[in-house]
Amino acid sequence: MSAMIDEKELAALVKSAVAEALQEQRALVKEIVEEAIEEIALSRAIDEGMQSVPAKREEVFAILEGAQ
Repeated sequence: MSAMIDEKELAALVKSAVAEALQEQRALVKEIVEEAIEEIALSRAIDEGMQSVPAKREEVFAILEGAQ
């Protein structure tokens, strides 16, 4: 029996191990993906805000007071 594993066998073993880990840690993977999506959305919102005209303090407070 040889202790050497060829590249295809190694790839299959790694693929199987990763798939098994993902299934066992499904909640963790879901949380990581959700956080990544939130970070992307926040980054896009910041970029969009940097391109817009700054709001005046009075306008912001008028909107906030109207929401109450």
